[in-house]
This record gives sequence, C-alpha cells and structure tokens, in this order.
Amino acid sequence: MSERPVLKHGDCLPLMRGLESASVDLVYLDPPFFTNKVHRLSTRDRAMTFRFDDLWNGYGEYAGFLFERLGEARRLLRDTGSIFLHCDRNASHVLRALLDKVFGEGNFRSEIIWTFRRWSNGVRGLLPSHHTIFFYSKTGSFKFNPAYVEYSESTNVDQILQRRCRDKYGKTVYERTTDGDPVTSGPKKGVPLGDVWDIPFLNPKAKERSGYPTQKPLILLERIISLVTDPDDLVLDPFCGSGTTLVAAQMLGRRSMGFDVSPEAVKLAAERLDNPVRTESELLRKGRCAYRSADEEALSLLVGLNIVPVHRNSGIDALLVEHFDGKPVPVRVQRRWESLSDAARSLDQAARKKGARRAFLVRTVLDNDMFVEGMVPGLVAVIDAPSLGIAGALSGEPGPQGRGPTGNWLQGVLAPMRRDR
Repeated sequence: MSERPVLKHGDCLPLMRGLESASVDLVYLDPPFFTNKVHRLSTRDRAMTFRFDDLWNGYGEYAGFLFERLGEARRLLRDTGSIFLHCDRNASHVLRALLDKVFGEGNFRSEIIWTFRRWSNGVRGLLPSHHTIFFYSKTGSFKFNPAYVEYSESTNVDQILQRRCRDKYGKTVYERTTDGDPVTSGPKKGVPLGDVWDIPFLNPKAKERSGYPTQKPLILLERIISLVTDPDDLVLDPFCGSGTTLVAAQMLGRRSMGFDVSPEAVKLAAERLDNPVRTESELLRKGRCAYRSADEEALSLLVGLNIVPVHRNSGIDALLVEHFDGKPVPVRVQRRWESLSDAARSLDQAARKKGARRAFLVRTVLDNDMFVEGMVPGLVAVIDAPSLGIAGALSGEPGPQGRGPTGNWLQGVLAPMRRDR
C-alpha cells in the first residue's frame, strides 16, 4: 500500500491550477457525460443520498468546460504520462475532437470499448451496452506496461509455439531443423490485451458498491492504472466521485489525488479509502460459458418452441417467449432418473416463485402407474415428449392424466393456453 491519497473538495479547475507542471503520471477523467439529467442514488441503508447535475446549455458550454480542464491535465502530465477519458455515446464525438486539439492527433493511442451486459429497458432502439475510454499520451515516449490475456478456444496454440520463417519463394512457413523437427518460438505470455474490454458492470449486490450513481468497478481502474504507471507513480482523478480511482491506486501501490465538487462524494471516497473493499468477479474468473448451466439434452426436446433457455435454475429449463395471462410460462423436461411426481413438484415450486399460472412438464419416461389423482400439481400440464407420443400412438395407450397422445406436439403445448384466454 502507498501513502494515503490526497482528497480535496472543490472545482477541479482551480485545484489543478495549483499543482506543479509535469508532476503527474496518469490523469483519469470520468466527467459528466452530457446526459442533461440530474443523477441521484441512495445507499442501501438510505442513510445518504448522492446527486449531481449533468445539465448543459448545449455542446458549446460542455466543450468549453472540459477544454480548460483538459489543457490543465496536459500541463500536469509528465512527458511519459497518459490520459484516459471516460465517456458514453452522448458526447464521445465532442470529446474526441477536444482531445485531438489539446493533445494532438498523433498522440491518440486507443479507443477502448468497455462492454458489459445490462438489464433491458423500454428504449426504442439498440440497448446501450458499452462506454468509450479514450487513451492519449502527452508525447510519443509514453510509459506502457504490456498486458496479456488467454488464447481463445479456437486458437491452435501448438502452431503459435512454432517459429516461422520465409522459404526461398518468400512464403511464410514453419521453420524446421536440418533433421526436420519443428523449431519452437519460445514461451508465450498469451494474446496482447486488445481495445475491447469485457468487464462486468457492478451489480446491485456487489460488496464494493457504495450507492454513488456513476460508480465504476475497481477492476476497470486497476487495469488502466497498471497499463501506464509503475509503483509510486502519481495518478490524478479530477472528477473522483466515490473514489474508485484512488482506491485502485492505493491497492496497486501508486500515489493519487482526487477532487470533486460534491462534499458527500468526498466523504464517501474518504470512507472507502479507510476500508477498501474489492469485489472478486466470478464472471471474469470463470468466463461467461461457465454460467451456461441449462441442460442441453433437455433443451433439444424443446426445439421448435419459441423459448428462452434458463440457466442456474434447477426447476425450470426454459420460459416460453409467449406469456399466459401476462405471466411467464415455465417449461421443464423430466430427467431419466426422475419420477414424474418429483419433476412436477420441482417445476411447480419454481413456477410459483415466478408468479406463473401455467407450466408445462415434458414427460420422457413411460410410467403410467405414476398417474394417480393429485400426483401432479394443478398448475402443471404434462406433455409427452415426441418419442413417447409416437410410442403411445402405436400402442393406443392413453397419455398422461388420461389424455390421449397429442397428434401435434407443439399444438399440444400452445393450444391449451389459447383456449383459456
């Protein structure tokens, strides 16, 4: 841990003007996004409410506000320093032009896309699911610490480990010894970090969430700070908000300074620095594929239905896209080792938690002895899997709950819903 960060309340412009030139190694700005909204959010215990105004009289006022502060940021940076400016779609075009003017087009390094999954909303159009972070350096001699990520599953790592050369025709080939053995290219660290970062947004229950409206995850700031600074370097955040940049810098052994016009934000940042909390991202550690727990064999029996697969729910395999009485319609497929009553009970419990008024269980095991009165909850309708439907049609045996096998499996699922409307 480094020395305690410097935290000040006030407009960042005069505070920046009071700092020595060429004294900062990294400036990270997360300024107002030109949303023309008043942002307000309370802590979980409702003991404190944070708010700030992001209201402007057009792009001209907004650009003028940031132009002065970007000029000061450039003055404060060392020749080896860099600036990262965080924004969204509202004014990214304005900020890119300002950065080109202040830092020079030749010092543009990257347009980083921070992508994340968000809950859907009622906005007409595409759901915004990324922010933009512009990376500029003060000069061409900027500090940079390369970072690497794992190879993708489709990469032929064995081929990457072989050295390449050009043959007499100038064509690239794998190099081999005189004995014909492949020549290795040495140890590999992975794939160099790209400019699209898939980092989860802080979920409402994250331990590090403070209640500040625009709080960013520590993981994001740790990556930025690690890329362009070394231990004991100085990081400046002129719009520090809840103090995420300062907490990340402190954890990484960097010195830092943060300013904010909100006294509540400065108080919150100080509290976080006294008790830094970092949420470990299971999603980053395991990867998104690890959360795909839906049973593929079960889902294969639902092909042809308009469904949404359900992961991490032992009672439901999918939800029909079409609702019934304004409520979701859960579907479950009986497992080979389950009795029909156990499968129905599991589905019934999960369906009631969703407020469902109709649920469908696909029977896969022929066991007509299980059909006794009250064995299957009234919420659940049992439908034969296609294999049982065909077998029943050939044998003439009755289907579940005394109903005959359905001639059209999909209609057997959907027709009861339409009749009851």
